[in-house]
Formats: sequence, structure tokens, C-alpha cells
Amino acid sequence: MFDTHHLRELLIRTPGILVGLTIHEYCHALVAHWRGDDTAKMVGRLTLNPIPHLDPIGTIPLLFTTFGWAKPVPVNYYNLRNPRLDSALVSVAGPISNIFCALSIGFVFRILQTFLSAEGSLLYTFLILSKAYAINIGLSFFNLLPVPPLDGSNILLSFLPRSQIEPYFRMMRHIPTIFLVLIVLELMFNIKTISFILNPLYKPYYSFWTFIIFGGRM
Repeated sequence: MFDTHHLRELLIRTPGILVGLTIHEYCHALVAHWRGDDTAKMVGRLTLNPIPHLDPIGTIPLLFTTFGWAKPVPVNYYNLRNPRLDSALVSVAGPISNIFCALSIGFVFRILQTFLSAEGSLLYTFLILSKAYAINIGLSFFNLLPVPPLDGSNILLSFLPRSQIEPYFRMMRHIPTIFLVLIVLELMFNIKTISFILNPLYKPYYSFWTFIIFGGRM
């Protein structure tokens, strides 16, 4: 049942999701533009307006869970000056942007924490910032996974020897479907297979960045 608690959680999560997804996709488009491809710009994706970047199928789950995605930015790799290197730069720009967002949010959180007490109406400001921090760290991790069509897969492909690209695609051809099915099972039926697989990797990743900005736990 959608009650007051769920509505509050939705309002707390939404700013972090909009910022995280928008910056992520904007940075993909911006680096592609810098490296010679204006495809994203021509279709209106080189923008900080979140609406063109939102994907109903991928974004709505993020409002309630830890999994989700935005509408992928179109890139014509043949237009890039150095397709192999530039495709890696375009791909890594998204996750790096989320790390910088998280670090910036964490810095603001620490400044406010130094001078203000998290109580009353300010409590919601602290909750929104802490949730936005966690969402951006999560987006950076999720997109670095070497699973097509996530950014990590494109980064890996940029550095694989050409002779290994076709074997890689053969090996991975069923992985995206399996990955999506596991996410759906977790979202709809609370079968936490994907969390069981990813948490041993995500927890130290989250702890590392939390240590960098907060010196430990938030």
C-alpha cells in the first residue's frame, strides 16, 4: 500500500535520482561532443534538463529500489577522432561524473553537519543529501559492471585485443538477459539473487568512497 512513509521516501530519493541520471547522461553526451560526435547534441541529449534522459522502464524502479537506469545517450563511434580510445572516454565519463557528484554532495553534507544540527525541517535536507550521495555511488558502481550494454562493457571492449572482441560477445550474449531477469525477480518477488552476487563487490566499493569523503561511515 502506498502510504505516507512511501511518499516521504519517494520525495527523499527523487532529487538524487534526477541529479545522478541527468549528470551521468549529460557527461556521456558532452565527452562525445568534445571528441567529435554530435549525435547526442542533435537529438537534444546534450542538456541538463532531466526529462530527455529519463527512461520510464529504467527510472521508475530507481524511485523504490537500488536498481535502475536512464535512456542511453546515442553515440556514433565512427564520428569519434580515435574510436577505440574515445569510446572508452565517453563510457567512463558517466560513472566518473557520478563519483564527482557523490563527492560534492558529501562535501556539502559535511559542511552543513559542521555548522547545523540535523533536526526539525533540516533533517529532510540531510536525508536528501545522504540518499543522493548513496544513489550516485550506486549508479557509478552499477554502470561500471562489465555487462552489455552498461558502460563497463564498453570500457572493457575499448581495451580488448581485436581478436578477443568476438569471443567476448559470444561469451556475454546471454548475460544481459540473465542480468535483467535477476533484477526483475528481485524487484517484483524479492528474490535477492542479484544483491547476493553484487553486494560482496559493492560494499567495499561504497566503503572506499565513504572513507575518502567522510573518513568512515556517514
